[in-house]
Amino acid sequence: MLSTTLCTLRTRWVTFVGSFVALSLGVALIAVMGLALASSLDAPERGPERFAAAPVVVRGQDTLRVPTSIGERDQKLAQPRAVPADAVARLRDLGTVVQDRSFAVRAQGGPADLVGHPWPTAAFAPYRLAAGRAPAAADEVVVSGDWARPGARVRTDGGAVRIVGAVAGPGFENAVFYTAARAAELSPRSPQLVVDADPAAVREAVRGDEGVQVLTGDARRYADADPDRDREALTAMNAMFGTAGGVTGFVSVFVVASTFAFTVAQRRREFGLLRTAGATPGQIRRMVVCEALAVGVLASAAGCALGSRAAPGLAEWAVDERLAPGWFAIGDHAWPFHAAFWTGLSVALCGVLAASWRAGRTGPAEALREASVDARPMTRGRRLFGAALLVAAAVTLVWALATNPGELLQRKTYVSRPMLLITAVALLAPALVRRPTRLIAWLPSRLPGAGGMLARENAAAGVRRTAAVAAPVLVTVALAGSLLGATATLDEARATEVRERTAADLVVTSAGDAGFDAATVRRLRGVSGVEVSPSSSSAVYVLEDGVALVRSEARAVEPRPFAATARLPLAAGTVTALDDDSIIVNEEWEKHTVGERVDVWLGDGTRRSLRIAAVMTVGTGDNGVYVTPRNAVGAPVDRVEARLADGADVHAVATGLRQALRGSGGEVVTRDAWVRAMDPQTDRTTRMGFFLVLGIALLYTGISLANTMVMATSDRSRELAVLRLAGATRWQVLRLVGAEALMVVVVGGLLGALVAGLELVGMWGALGLCSVWTSVEMPWATLAAVLGACAVLAVISAVVPAGLLLRRSAVDAGAGKR
Repeated sequence: MLSTTLCTLRTRWVTFVGSFVALSLGVALIAVMGLALASSLDAPERGPERFAAAPVVVRGQDTLRVPTSIGERDQKLAQPRAVPADAVARLRDLGTVVQDRSFAVRAQGGPADLVGHPWPTAAFAPYRLAAGRAPAAADEVVVSGDWARPGARVRTDGGAVRIVGAVAGPGFENAVFYTAARAAELSPRSPQLVVDADPAAVREAVRGDEGVQVLTGDARRYADADPDRDREALTAMNAMFGTAGGVTGFVSVFVVASTFAFTVAQRRREFGLLRTAGATPGQIRRMVVCEALAVGVLASAAGCALGSRAAPGLAEWAVDERLAPGWFAIGDHAWPFHAAFWTGLSVALCGVLAASWRAGRTGPAEALREASVDARPMTRGRRLFGAALLVAAAVTLVWALATNPGELLQRKTYVSRPMLLITAVALLAPALVRRPTRLIAWLPSRLPGAGGMLARENAAAGVRRTAAVAAPVLVTVALAGSLLGATATLDEARATEVRERTAADLVVTSAGDAGFDAATVRRLRGVSGVEVSPSSSSAVYVLEDGVALVRSEARAVEPRPFAATARLPLAAGTVTALDDDSIIVNEEWEKHTVGERVDVWLGDGTRRSLRIAAVMTVGTGDNGVYVTPRNAVGAPVDRVEARLADGADVHAVATGLRQALRGSGGEVVTRDAWVRAMDPQTDRTTRMGFFLVLGIALLYTGISLANTMVMATSDRSRELAVLRLAGATRWQVLRLVGAEALMVVVVGGLLGALVAGLELVGMWGALGLCSVWTSVEMPWATLAAVLGACAVLAVISAVVPAGLLLRRSAVDAGAGKR
C-alpha cells in the first residue's frame, strides 16, 4: 500500500494541493498566534515616567481592599482619596512638598490627549526647558512637543493661554504645564504629592494614615497615569489572538475534512478497481490515511517555517495599529512550533478518518459505475451527527433564553455559539442544497436555450460537488453575518437604551476631568425657562456571594430634577424615592428587592448600608446604579441635563446656558446631538479581532473554493466532451460551467445568511427578555462583498480548468484519453 500511496500522491498531486495549502496555512497561523501569545504572557515592568527623578511620592488611598473567606479582594477606587491634611502638615516638617495634579486639556490645534500639570512637577520627570521660560501668570503655559511654539496664543477649554516655553519631553505624554495656582483652580483634587525627604522618615510620618502609600524606586510608576496599561493591552490582544487561533483551528479542520471527503467521493471508481484487484477494505483505509499523513507532515513543516517568518510582521502590525504596546516583539519560544506542528498533523488525520472509513466501504462494483448522479450523498452517521448538533444548538439556545438571556450578549458567547450551528448545517449541506439549487435556477431554466436547465440539473445531480463548494462559502458568510451582526445589533441596542432613557431637551457636558464648579452649577440653575439636573460620575462596589467584589458604574443625581430629565427602565420603585439613605440598582445585583438593604462601598471607599429605592431592568448590562451626591463625595459634576418649561424657546435657553458656562469649557448640545455623541461602539480591539478572524475565514474559503472547483472541473472532462459532441460551442460550455459555479456560491451564501439570521434572532430574543427592543442589524454590505469575492473566485477556478480541458478535441476527451 505504501508504493500505491506514493504513486497516488504523484499522479493526483492536483487533488492534494488544496489540502496542503490549507493545512500549511492553518499551521502557520497557529504558530503565529502561539508565538504572539507566548511573547505577551509576561509584560516587562514599566519604570517610573513622570516621577523618575522624584525622591519620594506619597499617594492617598486609591484601592479598596475587602477581606473574604477565600482571601482579600481589591478594586481601584473611582474617587481616590487625597493625602490627609494633617499628614501633609507632618510631611512639610520633613522637607519640600510639591502637590501633583493631572487633568485633561483641550486646545485648538493641539493633540487629542493633552494633559495638564503644575509646573513645579516638571522637574521630576525630568522635563527641561528647550525654549522660553517657566509660566508665571495664570494665562501662561509651557508645552511639550512641537505642536505649538513659544509666543503663540491658543484657545483651550479653560480659556485662552499664551505659550511662554517648550520642554523636550521624554515622549510618554503630551503635557501642558500651568502655574501651581492655576492648576489648583482647574483641578482642585490632588491625589498625590512629592516629598524631598528621607523615605524612612516619610513612612514613619504617615504610618497611622489608612491607605496612604509611600512610593520609591520602581514603585513610583504607580503614581503615573494608568500604570497597568501595558498589561491591559496585552490581555485584550491575547483575547483577540486566542479567538483568531480558535477560528483558525475550526476552519482548518472543516476545510481539510471536507476536501478529503470530496476527494474520496471522486475516487470511488479508483477504489473499486483496487477492490477488484484484491485490496481489502483495511488496505484502502490505510492508504487514504497514509496519504493524509504524508500531506500532514509536509504541510505542518512548511507551515511552521512560514509562521516563523510571518510572526514578526504580525507584531509590527499590532504595534502600528496600537493594539499592542510599542515595545512588543516576538520572542524566542519553541513550544508554539511544537503545538502548531502536532496540531496540523492531528487535523490532517482527524479530517480524513471519516473519509477513510467511507473509502473502505467501496465495493468492487463501483469500478463499473458510469452514472454521475449522487444516489446517496450522505452517510447515516453524518446525517445523525449533523442532526444531533442542530438539536444541541436549539436546546442550548432555548435553555440560555430561559435561564440567563444576558449570557447570550457576552462576547465569548456570540463568538463561540455560531460554530455549533455552522458545523451542523455544513454536515447536513448535502441534504439541504438540492431544493435551494432548484429554486435559484428556476428562472434561468425558463429562459430560452438549454443552459439554465443544464446548470440546474448538473448542480442538483452532483449534490456532493455542490455541497463541497457551498460549504466554505456558508462558513464565511455565516461568520461574517454572526460576528459583525452581533456587534452591530448590540451597538444599536445600547444606542436605543440611551435614547429611551433621555428626556432632556438640552445637555451640558464638561470638557475636562475637573467638571463644573459650584458657581457654574448655580449659574446654570439660574437660567429661566428650564429645569436642570446636574449629575456626577462615580462607582459603587458590592460583595456578591461573599467572595466577588463587583464594581458598578454609578451616577450621582438629585432625585426630583433627575426624574424630570430621565426615563429609567424601572422594574420596581420610583426615581423620586431615592434619597441619601438609598440606592437605585438593577436586576443583576444579588439583592434587588425594593426596601431591602444592601451593604456597599462608595467611590471613595466609604462603607454604607443603603436601602434599595428602585430596581432597573438588566438591559445590555450598562444600566449601572444611581445614588445621591452625598454618596459620591469628591465626584465633580460633569453633566447637566436640561428640560424646557412649557412655552420656553430652545434657542433662548441654549444661549442662556452658554452664557452661564462663562469659559468653564462646557458645551451645550441638543438631545439628539448628545445621543449621537454617546452612541456606544464596539471597542477597536474587538473590531480588529473580528476582521482578522473574517480575513482568515475568507482566505480559507478562497483556498477551499479554488481547490474544490479545480478538482471538480478536472474530473468532468468526459461530461464536457459530450456537450461539445452534442453541438455546444466552447463558449457555451464555459458559460454553463461559470453559471453552475455562481449558482452554487449563491446557495452557500443563502445557507450562511440563514445561519447568521438564526443566531441574530436568538440575540434579539435575549435583548427582548432583558427589556431592550431593537432591530436586528445584518451587515448586508459586508455579506455582499464576501459573496461577490467568493463568486469571482469560484467562477475563475471553474472556467480556467474547463477552458484547458476544452483545448483537447471532443473525441479524444469523450474517449477518456489522458
